[in-house]
Amino acid sequence: MLELTKENFEQEVLQAEGYVLVDYWGPTCEPCKALMPHVHELEKTYGDKIKFASLDITKARRLAISQKVMGLPVIAIYKDGERIDAVVADEATATSVEELIKKYA
Repeated sequence: MLELTKENFEQEVLQAEGYVLVDYWGPTCEPCKALMPHVHELEKTYGDKIKFASLDITKARRLAISQKVMGLPVIAIYKDGERIDAVVADEATATSVEELIKKYA
């Protein structure tokens, strides 16, 4: 999974062609950490159709806010640089994330 930073977010997500999944997470977010292994597993299945990336929001708080990430976890799908869909907070389960991916894979 691609590790996003303030420095590479624009190039890897906003300027990317096709679909990009961004896993917004934080080191103190237990649901985020519980979800992460499932997202890594989904990358093995769908990584050829969607680019998988993650952003630790504690290292890029302004960037997360600019992307309207107000709570965690957030799994967002971007297409050609536009955020088109997401599962957020309690909705972000292993099942809902896979369903989200299947809509675009």
